[in-house]
Amino acid sequence: MAGSSSSIVAGLTTAALAAVGFLAFQASATVPADLARPRIGDAPGVSTSKAPRDRDDPRALPDGSGAGERVVYSVDDDRVWLVDEGSEVKRTFRVNPGTVDPLPGMYAVTSRSNTATGTDGASIEHVVRFASVDDVTIGFSATVRSATAHPDPALKTGGIRESRADGEAMWDFATIGRAIVVIR
Repeated sequence: MAGSSSSIVAGLTTAALAAVGFLAFQASATVPADLARPRIGDAPGVSTSKAPRDRDDPRALPDGSGAGERVVYSVDDDRVWLVDEGSEVKRTFRVNPGTVDPLPGMYAVTSRSNTATGTDGASIEHVVRFASVDDVTIGFSATVRSATAHPDPALKTGGIRESRADGEAMWDFATIGRAIVVIR
């Protein structure tokens, strides 16, 4: 009797795992194309050359960084701006980029993880991914420890590291599908 109940449990477990696997495959196969991979390209109002900066206020949002609610990331200035619908800057902060930069253009947040391990082995939180370059995933994250260390230049890393407070602000703002504008 004990042998038959354990084989019933094993059969039910196998059936449940097969059903979950099928549903996961079906869900991934029906993700809209614009969410399944980053939306990259030129967009009206977005400059692919070095956007002009305000010399009096380096924290000011650069011209040519798009319109509407978005995250703006300057690869040359290592700075991020969280911009609301009226193009008002809600928050701006400096970041420590990985060794692989995204190309200038428009992207969208494609996935998020509350916690993960970075490609450099660091424990990270509030991970917001938006691009991939040469099989390296690009995204914003904060290290669980308070310091934001510079990456080992020998590693191919796409983590754009921010402080924990800035990471929390990014996490709250940059939900799935949110526009990410990358400028020089």
